[in-house]
Parts: sequence; C-alpha cells; structure tokens
Amino acid sequence: MDLPLPFSEASAPFVLHRPARQEIPVVFASPHSGRTYPPAFLAAARLDPLALRRSEDGFVDELFAAAPAHGAPLLTATFPRAYCDPNREPWELDPEMFAEPLPPWVNSASPRIGAGLGTIPRIVASGEPIYRERLSFAEAEVRIRSCWGPFHAALFALIKETRAAFGPCLLIDCHSMPALALPPGRRVDFVLGDAHGTTCAGGIVRLVEHVLGDLGYRVRRNDPYSGGYITRHYGRPREDTHALQVEIARDLYMNEERMQRLATFPHMQRNMEALIAALKSAGPCLAGP
Repeated sequence: MDLPLPFSEASAPFVLHRPARQEIPVVFASPHSGRTYPPAFLAAARLDPLALRRSEDGFVDELFAAAPAHGAPLLTATFPRAYCDPNREPWELDPEMFAEPLPPWVNSASPRIGAGLGTIPRIVASGEPIYRERLSFAEAEVRIRSCWGPFHAALFALIKETRAAFGPCLLIDCHSMPALALPPGRRVDFVLGDAHGTTCAGGIVRLVEHVLGDLGYRVRRNDPYSGGYITRHYGRPREDTHALQVEIARDLYMNEERMQRLATFPHMQRNMEALIAALKSAGPCLAGP
C-alpha cells in the first residue's frame, strides 16, 4: 500500500479564518468538520465515502462561520476525523491496527483505543471497521506529523496570542453529536462539556447555557460528553485559559444519513451567531467566577 503524501503537500491541514482585528478573548475551533479525503486513504478503506463521512461533525465549521465578523478567529481542520483525530493524544494508537509492533512510548491502552477511536481510528461512528488491511506505523507517523501536529501548533499559537493581547482566553471547542446519542426520553439539543467544572469558569458555562436556553434549546452539561482531549488539554482556568466543548444535535440542521444540510441550516447559523455575539458582549467579563 502506498503511503499518502503528507497532508501539507496535498491540502493544508487546517484553515484559519482571522478577523480583521481580534476584538474579544475568544477562539473558536472545529476539529472534526474536515472533509478532504486523500485518495490513498479512500483506496485503503473498505467503506464507501459516504460511510466515512458520517464520522464528521458535519458542517460545524459553517455554523460558526460568523466568528471572524465578531472579532474572533475560527480554526477548522480540513482533514477528516476518520483519517486522523485531533481530539486525541498525538500517539494514542491501537496495536491491533498495525502490521508491526508499536514503539514502547505510544499510548496503546486507553479506553478510547479499546473503543476503536484512537488518533488513527479503527472504526467509523457506526462501529464499522475502516480498513481492509493493517497499517504501517510509518503511515500513522505521516498523518500525525502532517495533520495533528500543525493543527495543534496553530491552536496553541492562537491561544498564546489571545492571552498576550487580552489576558484571559476562552476556547470554544465546536462539535456535533448524533441524534441517537441519548436514550429515548432524554432528548437534548446541546451538551456543554467542561470536564465537570475543571476546564472552564462556571460563569462562562452559565452564560452559554442561558443564551442557548433563551434561544429555545434544551441544554445539558457533561452528559454524555464532558470534553475530549482538546477541552481537557487547553482548559486551565487557574491560568486564565478556559475551554468549553459545545456539542450540537445534528438533526437540528442536517440529514445524518445523506450528510446534507437541512432547510433549518440558516436558522441554526443565525442562532450560533447570536451565541457568538453574546460572548462578544460579555467581553472582559468572560473569565469571571
């Protein structure tokens, strides 16, 4: 099997949408909305492109596209989650996926690996295996160094710039969740994840919760999504860096089976712009208790 080209040679691994001038201490990131699929990856997969795409947080980058107009940068991955997952540790790999033993420094025993959802996922969201054959570790290195690494370097730099300019920084980690993520009778539209109060000041979480509630949405905290690697890694309230994961129910704005936007998509965009505007209005108070 031919190794894919480093992502930088085929397509940039991320797009950074900067405002003309950053006006608020907020950074938006969409790590799972990438939809550029390298041909070599598609050839190695046993699944068709649509089945692979159902692992995406479809169109979430577009839902938050108004961020730069309100003075906040928006960082979006272009590589797909099924190819390389930036919401995992950099070397969280399943040894069963590879043709040779992994180096001893690789994390090969996390619960996410057991579920098939490491940095290089073994399965798609529906639970189906992605690959026909085992991969080489060299291939994993290519993906991690050309996709995971540049995305996190860009995110780290944005947070550092924001801290330097404003003092505090709030990272909004933008995601979407399958409509069937919750059992019947427990319908929720948004799940806010702050790792049970450890990654974001409570005042920020309450603000987002109230804005979404006023827009008519049902909101829950940390159940079933309390925050992944990005939220937990960058969220350090004691250092004035806050991170909040926002999960949106996909059936509010898209057809999950066909990976198509619904007629309600512009309405959801406007509501996410209302959330962005509320964060802008909060301004310097974002890091309150």
